[in-house]
Amino acid sequence: MENLGALSLLLAFCLALYSIAASVTGKLRTNQFLVVSGERAVYACFGLVTVAAGILLNAIFTSDFRLTYVYQHSDKSMPLIYKFTAWWGGQEGSLLFWAWLLGLYAVIAVYINRNKYRNIMPYVTAIMMTTMAFFLFINTKVLSPFDVWMAGKGIVSPADGQGLNPLLQYWTMVIHPPMLYLGYVGFVVPFAFAIASLIEKLPGDTWINTTRRWTLITWGFQSTGILLGAGWAYAVLGWGGYWAWDPVENASLMPWITATAFLHSVMMQEKKGMMKVWNIVLVSATFFLCIFGTSLTRSGLVNSVHAFAQSPIGNYFFGFLGLGVLATAVLILRRLDFLKSESSLESVVSRESSFLFNNLILLASCFAILWGTLFPVISEYFTGNKISVDKPFYNRINIPIGLFLLFLTGVGPLIAWRRSSMKSLQKAFMIPTIAGVAVAGILVAMGVREFYAIVSFSLCAFVTATIFSEFIKGAGAIRGKNNMSWIEAMWELTHRNTRRYGGYLVHMGIVIMFIGFSGAAFNKDITVNVQEGAQVKIGRYDLTVGRLQTGKTNQYEWGILPIQVHANGQDLGVLKPERRFYMASQQPSSDVAIRRRLNEDLYLNFAGNSNQEENPTAPAKLVLQAYVFPLVSWIWAGWWVLFFGTIICLVPSKIARQYPRTQVIGVTAHATVET
Repeated sequence: MENLGALSLLLAFCLALYSIAASVTGKLRTNQFLVVSGERAVYACFGLVTVAAGILLNAIFTSDFRLTYVYQHSDKSMPLIYKFTAWWGGQEGSLLFWAWLLGLYAVIAVYINRNKYRNIMPYVTAIMMTTMAFFLFINTKVLSPFDVWMAGKGIVSPADGQGLNPLLQYWTMVIHPPMLYLGYVGFVVPFAFAIASLIEKLPGDTWINTTRRWTLITWGFQSTGILLGAGWAYAVLGWGGYWAWDPVENASLMPWITATAFLHSVMMQEKKGMMKVWNIVLVSATFFLCIFGTSLTRSGLVNSVHAFAQSPIGNYFFGFLGLGVLATAVLILRRLDFLKSESSLESVVSRESSFLFNNLILLASCFAILWGTLFPVISEYFTGNKISVDKPFYNRINIPIGLFLLFLTGVGPLIAWRRSSMKSLQKAFMIPTIAGVAVAGILVAMGVREFYAIVSFSLCAFVTATIFSEFIKGAGAIRGKNNMSWIEAMWELTHRNTRRYGGYLVHMGIVIMFIGFSGAAFNKDITVNVQEGAQVKIGRYDLTVGRLQTGKTNQYEWGILPIQVHANGQDLGVLKPERRFYMASQQPSSDVAIRRRLNEDLYLNFAGNSNQEENPTAPAKLVLQAYVFPLVSWIWAGWWVLFFGTIICLVPSKIARQYPRTQVIGVTAHATVET
């Protein structure tokens, strides 16, 4: 079966090359048969990659340890769900998963546009399949998931595998990588439409209309993937944090930042015909940052707990990136005449300027993160010493940036298009400003002295007041005209303009997350060596250590340390942090115990037994790490609001929004016009 899997990938690679050639040649020679043939090759290519993925999964499920990949990333005792996650748990399998998702996206894009955008679809197909061909080349030439164990002249099958990394055997890792990959891979489609429109010198903003929706969907996946990754780090790694500015974490955040900037500035192109160069650059940067992020986890360029082992594919990725960035830059420079703005910025105090500032600040954040991520590599190259960039660097740069972006989130809806008068500004800003100042005053009166926390909570109140006032003003007008309840009026308002009010909900989700982020200023933590019956105090909690319980399953050995929790004399129950040792991989892991509440989390980690070298006969001391994390649950609550807002944005508005300056052209076989 391994031969069939390898052959499927090789044939898929050949079909990807054929699709590129047929699509471009058919376009240049106006040969629709070649164009359609190139599109059908997309379907066939995806089918072959699916066959290869199915063969690999079957080998994992049946414990066929003749395959090196199966041996290194699974074992017989693993639960079935984690055997499935082994598909992307290693280097070769994750690249195959990347290619499979890209094939799925390409099939969807080609199918739903089979009668639309026929003048640019050949180039769209060629660009998507160029990326596909690159990943299939890696999977066939460099790192194949179908390599077998060889001993002498024969193939051997070990009795059992090494097992999946214990850190990956957690429920969020069943969802987190697919969500993140759906984000990474999905940005190929808007990039393909943008570049195809640029190649074709397409008049109007055709690429904007389809690209915005694709970008919003993939942005939603990326957001979900990042938050699930943060939740995984919080619940699995045992140190209690959810974001450490790790290079691989940064790699997932950077394309999210540029995509966020694009989703804001695209409105400027739709409404005002402005920021066209910005939008092309942002879409392109998002795609290339996704490729960069994919390479960062695999090339060994940086050290990370999230990265795969070092492999020889780094040069291939950097070559692909270099050629892609160069070709895109040349194309943009040669098409600058087609990207001229149709209007200019009339006033600094306008909604247009707020979008511009928003993009500038987002890109400043992205550049700072990129610089911090690559600085150790750059310093090692020029000086021979790898100088690490630590968490305080990122916090010093990005906390002020984040707070300013939060401020702009509240300012944008309050400022009029083109220009705002002083009188209108005073009226619009009065209630939000009062709300922000009131919260700051209350916090100071309560004894809070952390500057950034006070500013963040105040801005959260400012933005919340802005969003609520927008909903109340709009719903109030509808309610008065139609005799509706407030809930009905809110629903009608949102349905009339889903993009605007769905966007407000997304912003509200971000505000709720910032409340959670701000709680980190009040974190508490202790690490102690304890014995049975020991008393530990942290914050308002009194912890009593119980008797260590031990046992063994067919997969791992475990030790559970029961902790009785009291607060202010009230019994809050028993938390049971667990320590595991997986026999197949010979690796330990922690299963932390968390008491989650909206006001704060109590987080306990049993970190194992301390060594007793000086007195081996003494009872072993148990290492307990205890943390109190105020408001951290607001981060996960904020994601639900963000997710709901993203879904609302994708729903078509009840009243279609048309902008007279936007010319949308779609050429079909039946000469229809897309509107």
